[in-house]
Amino acid sequence: VTGVQTCALPIWKMEIPNDLHYTIEHEWVRMKNNRATIGITDFAQGQLGDVVFVELPAEGTELTKGSPFGVVESVKTVSDIYAPVTAKVVKVNKDLESQPELVNSDPYGQGWMIEIEFSNSSSEQGLLSADQYREQCKSQE
Repeated sequence: VTGVQTCALPIWKMEIPNDLHYTIEHEWVRMKNNRATIGITDFAQGQLGDVVFVELPAEGTELTKGSPFGVVESVKTVSDIYAPVTAKVVKVNKDLESQPELVNSDPYGQGWMIEIEFSNSSSEQGLLSADQYREQCKSQE
């Protein structure tokens, strides 16, 4: 997520689930076999403020690691969302079309964005653990 600079919440008040992987751009990744669910972190949604619009790719779209795949618009700014791995979109959270605020209220649950399928077994390469992500957020406070 671009435009996320400093932390509005102290790091100890942010939710950073230990069972997820993270990117330096503040996306979270929930891996399961050759699939992953992706969203933006509590840190990112806190920085963006009230989310008013989410633009996501269509199912079947091929994503390239590190490239933008969508946009989150808030009352403060517009930010790109980046693909954590090279993969194909297999499911899109259609609820965000009418309820973009789910990104704020439940970023790790109902506010998920896309589900992807990948073939590369080293898909976790370059992703951060929860502890590594926590340290990154501390350095941005």
